Amino acid sequence: MSNIIISPSILSADFANLEKEINAVKDAGAKWIHVDVMDGHFVPNITIGVPVVKSLRKVTDLILDTHLMIENPEKYIEPFAKAGADILTFHYEACRDGNHIKEVIEQIKAFGIKAGISIKPKTSPEVIFPYLSLLDLVLVMTVEPGFGGQEFMHDCAMKIPVIKAQCNESLVIQVDGGINNLTGKICTSLGASSLVAGSYIYNSNNYKKAVDSLKS
Repeated sequence: MSNIIISPSILSADFANLEKEINAVKDAGAKWIHVDVMDGHFVPNITIGVPVVKSLRKVTDLILDTHLMIENPEKYIEPFAKAGADILTFHYEACRDGNHIKEVIEQIKAFGIKAGISIKPKTSPEVIFPYLSLLDLVLVMTVEPGFGGQEFMHDCAMKIPVIKAQCNESLVIQVDGGINNLTGKICTSLGASSLVAGSYIYNSNNYKKAVDSLKS
C-alpha cells in the first residue's frame, strides 16, 4: 500500500511555523498538503483563505490539495488557482444542481489544475456518479466538515467501494476525518487511494512514523 497518497492537513499544524511544519511532513514522506478552507457559512468555522495558499506556494513544491468548504465555490476558483492551488475540491452540497456542478468542474479545469468533489457524511455516493468521469478526485468525508479532531464515522467509509466500482482507475478516492493508523487501514482496504490526516500526524512526536503507519 506504499502508493497511498498521504495529505497532512495543516488545520492541525502550528500556524506560527507553517513553513517549518510543511517541510517536516515533506521530510516524513508526504507528497501533498491538505489545505482546509472554511467560510463560516457552509461550515461553522472559519480557517484560511487565498493569502495563505499564496504564501505556502512560495515555500513548498508539494501538491497543494485545497479543500473548499465554502458556499458559492465558483466565485473563489480563480483566486485560489492563481494563488497556486494544484487541486481544488468543492462540495456537492454547495451546488444548486447538476449544471452548477459541471460549471464549477469546467472552471477549475480551465486553469489547468485538478478538480475534486467532496460529499458530507449524510450525502449518498450515488449522487456524484454522473460527474465521476469529469473529476480527478473524490473526497469522502468521514466526519462532519468544520472542525478537526472528530471521531471517524465507520458507515461513511462504506461509500468508498461504491464509488470505486463506478470510477476509472485514475480517479483518486480520498478520505478525510478521524484518520489514524487503524481507520486509515479500513479506508485503504476498501479502496481509498489518499488519506487526509491532521491531528494524527501533527500531534504525534514522530511525523515520519505517523506518515509511514498510514502508508502501510
